[in-house]
Amino acid sequence: MKQNVMLSALALSVSLISQTGIAATTATPATALPANAPAEKTIGQLEQVFAFHDAMPTGVTVTETGRIFVNFPHWGDDVPFTVGEIRDGKVVAYPGAAINKEDPKDPAKGLISVQSVVADGQGRVWLLDTAAPNFAAPKAGGAKLMAVDLASNKVVKTLVFPANVILPSTYVNDMRFDFRAGKEGTVYVTDSSVSGPGAIIVMDIASGKATRRLSGAKSTSADPDFKPVVEGQAALVTKGQDGKPKTMAVASDGIALSADGKTLYFSALSSRHLFAVPTEMLRDASVSEAQLNAAVKDLGEKGASDGLESDANGAVYAGDYEHNGIRKRLADGSWQTIVHDPRVLWPDTLSVGPDGYLYFIANQLQRQAGFHDGKDLREKPYSLLRVKIDAAPAPTR
Repeated sequence: MKQNVMLSALALSVSLISQTGIAATTATPATALPANAPAEKTIGQLEQVFAFHDAMPTGVTVTETGRIFVNFPHWGDDVPFTVGEIRDGKVVAYPGAAINKEDPKDPAKGLISVQSVVADGQGRVWLLDTAAPNFAAPKAGGAKLMAVDLASNKVVKTLVFPANVILPSTYVNDMRFDFRAGKEGTVYVTDSSVSGPGAIIVMDIASGKATRRLSGAKSTSADPDFKPVVEGQAALVTKGQDGKPKTMAVASDGIALSADGKTLYFSALSSRHLFAVPTEMLRDASVSEAQLNAAVKDLGEKGASDGLESDANGAVYAGDYEHNGIRKRLADGSWQTIVHDPRVLWPDTLSVGPDGYLYFIANQLQRQAGFHDGKDLREKPYSLLRVKIDAAPAPTR
């Protein structure tokens, strides 16, 4: 009797499902997503200036006459020369092949591993030598700045960083010049250490004297809670000393000088915040570190950057490597995205040219073998790109 009741109930259920159209059926077959399905929109009209099929570049600068220089640090690629000029459709050693080789007898003479090149707007291009291949401790007396005269293509000045500003963990990264301050001008350099304190190094060009400012400060340090995501995956992941994965923490990296020279903008690579500090206080030895720290302004989030730049109109540009883009901070403090494109794989080093374009390197830094258990995921070529901004470079004098 009980069994008959159960069978009747089951039959009634099947009947109701059939009548309501909820009968169990096979799923509707799926098809591949059409290529023309709605997708995120790109921003900015990109132009490729040069394609690199060999070593990975990190830096670019465009001079006031339109000459383009790039650099290749010794990070594991075959680097025949660490500084080059793009000329006649190829990259040639600059200022020559001989100086692009380390001098074992005198670390101050030959170029060891250049991380940044910057045209100063005064007829010279400056080469920033870390003397620290593969982020090793800098070779004593090797971390330096070289100025090359663009008319003669000769080195006209070499400034070796004094020992008081170069720690065993120091990795000098980027620089900006101001010839309105000091007899021959002042240069500001970021220390983007991956194992020690970050800092802003302030050097007087005439004397070569330098000081470390904001060393180990929150503003120049990697954000301990920063976990970057690029291409949908955790990025900058390396192996710690215990063999467990960890995110590489990179200190103060990008740097930009306001058009009037009164404000220095900077940010750690392992952070999304932009900071600003008065340059007059940076240069003043009587200003204590406590006073300087109190004067630093946190301008909020801008995205994660591996490069900053400024223009003559008071705007600041920042790479946004998590979102394949470039962002622009207007003089009123508001932000806008000027580039967003999946081909902008790790925007590195920005430079405003005299032609109203913003030039930048896209080098796939996050795909390096060190972040993927020894497997190099980079796809050549790397690119030098540009986007029209209709602005002039920030003046240095």
